[in-house]
Amino acid sequence: MENELFEKTAVPKAYMTLALPVVLSMLVSLVYNMVDTYFIALTQDQNLVAGVSLVVPVFTLMIAFGDIFGLGGSSMISRLFGEKREEEARRASAFCVWGAVAFGLCFTVIFLLGRSPILRILGADQATWQYAGDYYTWIVLGAAFIIFGLVPSNILRTEGLAAQAMLGSILGSIVNIILDPIFIFGLKQGAAGAAIATVLGNLIADIYYIYAMVRKSKRLSVRLRDVRIPGKMIGGILSIGIPASITNLMQSFMVMLTNHFLQPYGTDKIAAMGIALKANMITAMILVGFAFGGQPLIGYNYGSGNRRRLKEILKFTYLFQIGLGLVFTILMSVFAPSIIRIFMKDPSIVVNGAKMLRFQQLGMVFMAVTLVSTCVCQSVGNAIGAFALSISRQGVLYGIALMICSGLLGYQGVLASQACADAATAFMACVIIFHIMKE
Repeated sequence: MENELFEKTAVPKAYMTLALPVVLSMLVSLVYNMVDTYFIALTQDQNLVAGVSLVVPVFTLMIAFGDIFGLGGSSMISRLFGEKREEEARRASAFCVWGAVAFGLCFTVIFLLGRSPILRILGADQATWQYAGDYYTWIVLGAAFIIFGLVPSNILRTEGLAAQAMLGSILGSIVNIILDPIFIFGLKQGAAGAAIATVLGNLIADIYYIYAMVRKSKRLSVRLRDVRIPGKMIGGILSIGIPASITNLMQSFMVMLTNHFLQPYGTDKIAAMGIALKANMITAMILVGFAFGGQPLIGYNYGSGNRRRLKEILKFTYLFQIGLGLVFTILMSVFAPSIIRIFMKDPSIVVNGAKMLRFQQLGMVFMAVTLVSTCVCQSVGNAIGAFALSISRQGVLYGIALMICSGLLGYQGVLASQACADAATAFMACVIIFHIMKE
């Protein structure tokens, strides 16, 4: 049944079968993020909101490390399935699972030891130190649960188990939503309560993922004895996983750099940007879900050598993503003030947050092109292309755009920088994909 889905089912149907569960799980995660932001903002404490916003890069960093094994592993495994090398795919899955656990434990130790200097690097000051520190401590303690969850949520889809991957994500998000008000207000834990709820939600999701891999999967493994794989295969996983993780590392870099450039304009601007970036995830996560939800389909057909079907998949994906990005740009721009007002009713936050959200949305069509192109590079094992795109949109090109635009336009330039970087990265993506297709 799984092979029929990957090899014979009509492209739109096959793509949506794999991508829709990813999008649905991301929508639930999005609801969680919005609710989490809502409960934090409900305190009406700008220092608390800003403190949590300052630590967001650490959470993003965990997701980045999880993607090394999750996206890197799913790319490798989907190609191995296409090549009918199922025993090697089984071992690759076990390596990714246990590699993520070990990495998560190391992350906790290192980041607890470096707590104070890292908080200073993140921009915590006297007003935000206590809130940022509380959130930081608990989120770091749960690093292993957060990083591990990125593996099964990705590799289950390589076997066609997209629904099981979705259920784990939904379950964790629902638990998180329920626990947020309990810990933040009921137990009066504030910023720490938001982090504790996040960690417990991920723990529950992980328990379900282990159940799914043991009971539902026939070709994946969580057994420790299956961990040993050839060095060449490890290199293949890391060569795609590291560029994939850099995408999230660059997101952390973008948030920290943006906060740094906004600091001269006041704490309220940082708080507004934190809310605007959360709201921007409505578009971004849906685009990411559709782009990477179809990754196993692209990787499988590349591995099997079915070039005609591969081209059909790529044509459908690009057109669909560009259209979706355009629709969301229009809708989010029109309703920007109402969206920001859901979280905080402070007039300054609403005005600045709405403007920030609109500027973010200007780059969504370009972001759609970049996302699909990055997915293609990862699926076919083009590490150089994946790396180039990963370090550009919210990294190198964003940093260049931020310095130039802020220097020319000041505050307005800071807000316009991401859209400018999106356009430049999309152009780079087109050049890379043209080269890949020519080969």
